[in-house]
This record gives sequence, structure tokens and C-alpha cells, in this order.
Amino acid sequence: MSRVLLRGAIVALVALAGCRGTRPVDAGYAFLNALALPSVGPTPHDVRALDGKVVLVSFFATWCFPCLAEMPTLEALQKDYGPRGFQVVAVGMDLDGEKVLAPFADHYALRYPVLVANQAMIEGHSAFGAIQGLPTTVLLDRRGRAVAGWHGVESHADMAKAVEKLLAQPE
Repeated sequence: MSRVLLRGAIVALVALAGCRGTRPVDAGYAFLNALALPSVGPTPHDVRALDGKVVLVSFFATWCFPCLAEMPTLEALQKDYGPRGFQVVAVGMDLDGEKVLAPFADHYALRYPVLVANQAMIEGHSAFGAIQGLPTTVLLDRRGRAVAGWHGVESHADMAKAVEKLLAQPE
């Protein structure tokens, strides 16, 4: 899936999430609420701490070589932009869940939380919909709205540019 198609799918998903009932719903909270998942590894996770931050959500698996290749970029982004209100969150899509994700997260001692996807998320029943390939990355603005997405490994420069643009916007 190309970046343009992924962005189109995210825009459609955001629009649909806001169409329930007669009063408008801020679709951003649906994405943030979907991240209320258990975490593994040394970096703690509290979904409430994401409110008001620019959040980069990376869907990955421990067996995915491109996902592993992207980890240094995610680490660098967290280190460089974390103090400015940015947070990387990795969601492990491994079918064995915590059994394989916990030792993985402990071994790599990542600076960002590693979450364990629940069965509903793995089956595509979350605000993020079906994850068609790994890695898939979604960038959320400070209101929790999906504003960009990438399928496959994206360059550090492109991700940093998107993050900087969101961090420069007023809260």
C-alpha cells in the first residue's frame, strides 16, 4: 500500500470515527484509547500521559526484519523530541503476545513503551483498523488525531520533519 493510500485510509477512518450519533465526536480520543494496552519492558506506559503529546505509533513484530531496522530511528526520535512533548509507542503484533514481547523489550531496553496488542487489535477491530503490513506507523497530533502514516520503513529525515511540524503547532 502506498503512502498516499495509507493517508487516504487514515483520513477516511478519522472521518468515519466522527460520524457516530448526532453530536460530533473527537476521533483523536479513539486512537489514544486504543493504546490502553498492557506494556512490557523497562519503559512504563500510562495512556493518560499521551494526552496533549505528539504520538508516533509503530506497529511491529519481533520477527519483522524491517521493523528491527526501524528501531534506531524510533529511538533517535524519542531521544531528540521526547523533551518537547513527543512520544513513540510501539505496539507488538506478535501472535504470542507477551510471551515473546517481554524478553524482546527487556533485551533492547527501548526508551519508549512496548505495548502488547490485544486480539481485537490483531484482528483489525480497533480505531486503527486492520494493519495490512509491518511496520506500519501512524503519527497523531496533540489532539490524538491521525495526521500521517507510513507503511514500511520510512527515513529518519521524513519522520523528523513531520514530527517537528506538529511540535511547532500551538497546543
